[in-house]
Amino acid sequence: MQYYIDVILPIPLHKEFTYSVNENEAHFLKPGMRVAVQFGKSKVYSALVTNIHQTAPQVYEAKEIEHILDEVPIVTNDQLQLWSWISEYYMCSKGEVMRAALPSAFLLESETIILRNDSHTIDEQELKDDEFLLYEALQHQSLLRIQEVMDIVGKKSVLPLIKRLIEKNVITVQEEIYEQYKPKLVRYVKLQIAYSTEEALQDLLDSLTRAPKQKEVLMHLFMLQAKTNKAIKVADLIKVANSSANIIKALVDKGILEEYHKQTDRVEYTSNLSVASKELNSFQEQALEQIQKHLLEKDVCLFHGVTSSGKTEVYVKLIEEQIAKGKQVLYLLPEIALTTQLISRLQEYFGEKLTVYHSKYSVNERVEAWNNVKESKAKAQIVIGARSSIFLPFSNLGLIIIDEEHESSFKQYDPAPRYHARDTAIVLSKLFKGKVVLGSATPSLESYYNANQKKYGLVTLNRRYGNVLMPDINLVDLKTKYKRKEMKGHFSDTLLTAIEEALKEDEQVILFQNRRGYSPVVECNTCGHSPQCPNCDVSLTYHNYRNQLRCHYCGYHIAMLQKCLACDSPELTTKGFGTEQIENELKELFPEHHIGRMDQDTTRGKHGYEKIITKFENGEIDILVGTQMLTKGLDFRNVTLVGIMNADNLLNFPDFRAHERSFQLMQQVAGRAGRTSKRGKVLIQTYNPFHQILQQVSINDFEGMYKDQMEERYQYKYPPFYRIIKITGRHKDYNRVNEATAWFAKSLRMSFKEHVLGPEFPPISRIRNQYNKNILVKIPAGQSLKKTKEVIKKIENSFKSVKEFSGVRIIINVDNY
Repeated sequence: MQYYIDVILPIPLHKEFTYSVNENEAHFLKPGMRVAVQFGKSKVYSALVTNIHQTAPQVYEAKEIEHILDEVPIVTNDQLQLWSWISEYYMCSKGEVMRAALPSAFLLESETIILRNDSHTIDEQELKDDEFLLYEALQHQSLLRIQEVMDIVGKKSVLPLIKRLIEKNVITVQEEIYEQYKPKLVRYVKLQIAYSTEEALQDLLDSLTRAPKQKEVLMHLFMLQAKTNKAIKVADLIKVANSSANIIKALVDKGILEEYHKQTDRVEYTSNLSVASKELNSFQEQALEQIQKHLLEKDVCLFHGVTSSGKTEVYVKLIEEQIAKGKQVLYLLPEIALTTQLISRLQEYFGEKLTVYHSKYSVNERVEAWNNVKESKAKAQIVIGARSSIFLPFSNLGLIIIDEEHESSFKQYDPAPRYHARDTAIVLSKLFKGKVVLGSATPSLESYYNANQKKYGLVTLNRRYGNVLMPDINLVDLKTKYKRKEMKGHFSDTLLTAIEEALKEDEQVILFQNRRGYSPVVECNTCGHSPQCPNCDVSLTYHNYRNQLRCHYCGYHIAMLQKCLACDSPELTTKGFGTEQIENELKELFPEHHIGRMDQDTTRGKHGYEKIITKFENGEIDILVGTQMLTKGLDFRNVTLVGIMNADNLLNFPDFRAHERSFQLMQQVAGRAGRTSKRGKVLIQTYNPFHQILQQVSINDFEGMYKDQMEERYQYKYPPFYRIIKITGRHKDYNRVNEATAWFAKSLRMSFKEHVLGPEFPPISRIRNQYNKNILVKIPAGQSLKKTKEVIKKIENSFKSVKEFSGVRIIINVDNY
């Protein structure tokens, strides 16, 4: 009898494909296992089994699978359900979800292997130089991989060369599937069993009188065994005995020691100390009781607690409650920078029960975290991570905490799936009948609206921990300061005086500027020309520390110009300022103090964030300049002053959320100040101190901001009253994008009339040599979201069949906020 399996391939295909398997394979396979399959002409992929059945596909003949890759499923049925929801709701393929969800080590793909063709005789005279290099290499090696070919000929594109050699019958190629994950094996040693008796041991030590170093290693081995009563690692033995690997190898070769390996996790927490969680104050206690009460009736509770009100301690109590029931907890954070501080806090309470999962971890570390969560190991009862952790294979999830839930970094923009981690987490918790706590000092308007509509529970905590006062927020009018010549560089005299006072008191300062680099524009004084990125419609940003002009969109960079490209004038000036320029000015103004900078340029690498945060916590940095990664939930005890260098570039942004985001960002930055007994101070430099949002920030008026913004949203038909789907056309030809998006918008208007906006070019229309043009579809509350998506899908399918628009990519972004 013939058996078949349906599989998801890790490529953007909307259908699952069917392959044939024999009876034994069909009985062995389960949904969630991987199989190697051939797709297309010769490419081999690792595909994920979703269904085993006996119905042959009608349109094509099912190919056989290559082989089975797993002994047990690596993906659970709950995950497959979540993937289906994501693919349906966010209008993407399951293959794209699979690519985002699985650690790349699981996405095995084939690698092209190049072999010598021994069935033909080759005339070496006919080969070109690069062809001969490859031919010669294959005389010494049985096979070559693509990367090795690149190294041999010193080129990146080697496919034309390989094609030529295949045509000349010099080589043959084949595909081989390769495994990326390598378990970490640790070497251990123990004494051979033959020496377990006292006499044998005495004889052994006597025989080693001429090898004192070997004898010393053995003595240390006995000491370690007596002290720890555990298996002895080779690395520990070398360290204790002050010896070398060669001496241990000699003892193994003589048959005195026996060597063996154990598989171990790459990320291990060594501290055994477990501290009892802090006692809550009466306000926190009250908030905890209210959250617990709401969660009995509702699945989601919004926890609106002002900055430094001690929300984390309330979360800790909720986590303890779930762990006592044997449940798993997921703690989502918007920024990797935040995990650094939080891990050490939670480790004190929960020790080894903690697993961390985010993109700065290596492929192997992520595979280990994945396996620990799937097997419900004790070390993975609490998972802390960025948005991708919602894809982990939970089996018993009781609670999801989403901290700083208002953050836009929870939304994935590129590539697909363009999901929102907060909304997806709510769906994930429903699969396990779990609960969700959304926490923020400045909740998103959607969540606050849902809470006011009684869809979510709402708990407010408006007292800071220890009754610390909210920071004193003042606005500094830059227009007046420039007129009165009271500016030094980009600092007003008010801000400089405040910095001097804080430093005099041995306190720390945070300065926020939401732009990295030294200066966003370099301009010629003679002709006004400004160097632009050749691939994007943006000017190049000057980075002083590398003496480079860089594009922040595509990474293009050139050395800083000595003269203008247009008129050859050497008079070039910089306009605007970024974190790097602020750092340089501070070094001149406060030469005796330590200045630090925290932005994308300084936090590259796995422990980049950790190093800067630790230095700042330890008081090694007096003033820290940074972009918005500084704003989120970090807890610095000695910061009394926060300065926002320029609030206007946050407010004047062409986006319906600009005012909400500005309020959130400024409130969050302000919340870093005065988190202990002394009241913090916040200075906001602006050219428009009477702006409504700035006035609301200065008096911490979240309710006022919410009311104003909701009126605007209602009036102009924006979320949460209307849903939004953004459709982007993308192509390198300007005219083709124009025509394609005009056709798409016209088709949409036939169904949705005035609810279609655009097509419009965004402020930066060309990125990486591709033009983008957007169409917005607004969906009113009464309109079926499912049917709307079906109409858009039909139009997209018709669009793909129009020959003139071939090559124009259509990107659909559901809930584009």
